[in-house]
Amino acid sequence: MKVMKNVVYHKDLNLKADIYQPERFERGLIDLHGGGWFRGSKETEGEIAEKFAEAGFLVVVPDYRLAPENLFPAALEDTLASFDWAYEQYPELKGSWGAFGSSAGGNLSIELALQRGIPAVSWSGIIDIAKWVHQHADVVAENTQKPNFDQQASALIDQDGANDPFYKWFITNYAPDDQKLTDATPLQRVSTKSGPLYLASSLREFVPLSGIYQLQKALADNNVPNEVKLIEGTRHAEGYLEAAWTSSLAFLKQYIKKNKA
Repeated sequence: MKVMKNVVYHKDLNLKADIYQPERFERGLIDLHGGGWFRGSKETEGEIAEKFAEAGFLVVVPDYRLAPENLFPAALEDTLASFDWAYEQYPELKGSWGAFGSSAGGNLSIELALQRGIPAVSWSGIIDIAKWVHQHADVVAENTQKPNFDQQASALIDQDGANDPFYKWFITNYAPDDQKLTDATPLQRVSTKSGPLYLASSLREFVPLSGIYQLQKALADNNVPNEVKLIEGTRHAEGYLEAAWTSSLAFLKQYIKKNKA
């Protein structure tokens, strides 16, 4: 496997991506890191990017601008730009791309499915945004993370179940007013041109299941294939990797056609 670090995909903003290229690959994948849009980086995705590369994917892992210095739609714009760059950079993979992401990265992978029509897998994706915040006006937003949370492995972060103050804090840290909250909610962008979606979540984790239910209905109403996997316990995102990996990989291989190169 060849790993290319810090490849510039957006010259104006000097945004970079890591690329995991197996000797032979048949499909491409954009792998989007989590972190509530305020932390995290492409460096945290090395382990899972390697797993996808070993499964025959050319994997592009982009960095994107973070809040609060860069509010919505900065991260979304960067995600779309990273896909458009990869699509042109690897012409042999046109029509053979998908996306994967966890937590905030799961939100961004959903956006790629909705806006670029590609298959995507989202683990614990942030979906219910404006409606949830308005329904939880009494919740006091608070960053409840421990001081060393940035040094924790992805699979160890946010594994303790419901945490409404933190959920509200990082959403409003990224989308701080009503208009941004509305615009940041992906549900409004579902259409008949959306790509197939695999949505995973734990039954008692801190990301509310309401988003999955709303998105699944919208996808069904638009005849978009989708699959939902609900997992016992409080595990979040890559914390349930073992439970979701096999079915996620099968979903991507089912819906991303192999390239003909």
